[in-house]
Amino acid sequence: MYKIDFNHPMHIHFIGIGGISMSGLAEILLKEGFTVSGSDTKESPLTKKLESGGARITYGQKAENITPGIGCVVYTAAISRSNPELIEAVARKIPMLTRAELLGQLMKNYDTPIAVSGTHGKTTTTSMISHILLAADMDPTISVGGILKAIGGNIRVGNSGTFITEACEYTNSFLHFFPKISVILNIEEDHLDFFKDLEDIRHSFHQFAALLPDDGTLVINGDISDYPGIYSGLSCNVVTYGSSSDFDYSADNIAYDDNGHVSFDLILHGEKADRICLSVTGNHNVSNALSAIAVADLLDVPMEVTKKGLLSFTGTDRRFEYKGEFHGVTVVDDYAHHPTEIEATLKAAGHSPHNSVWCVFQPHTYTRTKAFFHEFARALSHADHLVLADIYAARETDTLGISSADLAAETAKLGTDTHYFPDFEEIEAFLKENCRPGDLLITMGAGDVATVGEDLLRQA
Repeated sequence: MYKIDFNHPMHIHFIGIGGISMSGLAEILLKEGFTVSGSDTKESPLTKKLESGGARITYGQKAENITPGIGCVVYTAAISRSNPELIEAVARKIPMLTRAELLGQLMKNYDTPIAVSGTHGKTTTTSMISHILLAADMDPTISVGGILKAIGGNIRVGNSGTFITEACEYTNSFLHFFPKISVILNIEEDHLDFFKDLEDIRHSFHQFAALLPDDGTLVINGDISDYPGIYSGLSCNVVTYGSSSDFDYSADNIAYDDNGHVSFDLILHGEKADRICLSVTGNHNVSNALSAIAVADLLDVPMEVTKKGLLSFTGTDRRFEYKGEFHGVTVVDDYAHHPTEIEATLKAAGHSPHNSVWCVFQPHTYTRTKAFFHEFARALSHADHLVLADIYAARETDTLGISSADLAAETAKLGTDTHYFPDFEEIEAFLKENCRPGDLLITMGAGDVATVGEDLLRQA
């Protein structure tokens, strides 16, 4: 693999520079004195920010974007082998790195690289830890997979030896990392267009844990089935958290206030240590907070500072994000696109002020919809009213004989008031007609379903 010399900045070109992670890496390199260029399909707030920082970005991907002087080309797993820029870079024999390989090399520049992994909760937990580190004045470098208000975007370049990032298992990207502290939040079936089955996924997480040095630490959720198997044979330190007081960190006396915000007793090694208050909702966020507290303790952050950091976290972009109100209806947007995430979000909604919960769900990929068809129906049945949009295909072209109409029929069998419309305009018209003041409307999915709520708010 090609290795970048960070002491000698050069010209690096990003294919797909507007992605949430790619743009963050490009911003770090800009601030390290590198010349950065890139391409993407369309302009966005992320690309505008990069351009204001000195990046040269072309909209539309074509061979002529690969210009003389480029020392390395960075691309993501989503880039097709038929991409004209990729083909041109290969023809010119320009060194190439994947996004994950570049991120892994960046991590080597820090004394304490922290990697947060898991099927769900990576962005939220990375953000919680980031808030704690900021409250502790540790001046961290942060790379998060969402827009975090505390740092005004998805990246923060600090001047300390602490670096925190998400670690995604898809295409085994996280196996290119070099962490000192690793967090494993959960391990479930997902990305079955890449992994064979759950055992294949567990094997990848074992390999991820094996990246830790002997003096490194794995923070792992003890509620993962056979969690010791994930670090079996490894010599790193292990810290556990979860629902049982047998774990190093656990929670008790979970409660919700009138705004739906959750609080709990922190149980440390079986004994009550403190009362933790969060500014977010959901039992899943209690679990996320436990892992963040464990990381903070490893970094010797005083508990009062940890509590302050957690309380200051009000969520990230597209994670139960309050968008506004139209005609007395509260609009929230959430990125949930896996059955476990959907169930957690809808249960959390039950703790928020509402008359009825409306969920507008846009399934993400045919592969995932087919693999978890019945699980999706059960998870979505937690809504009082469900509206389904067409499946967001993302990178897929084969429908696999599955549709949102099929999912609507299956969810209706469970007794949920369910509706399906093929386009957003019909969905918006239906919601305007049927939502009532005091209702809670959640737009949900990894595609572009957020525009439904945004359109309604504009029309209010």
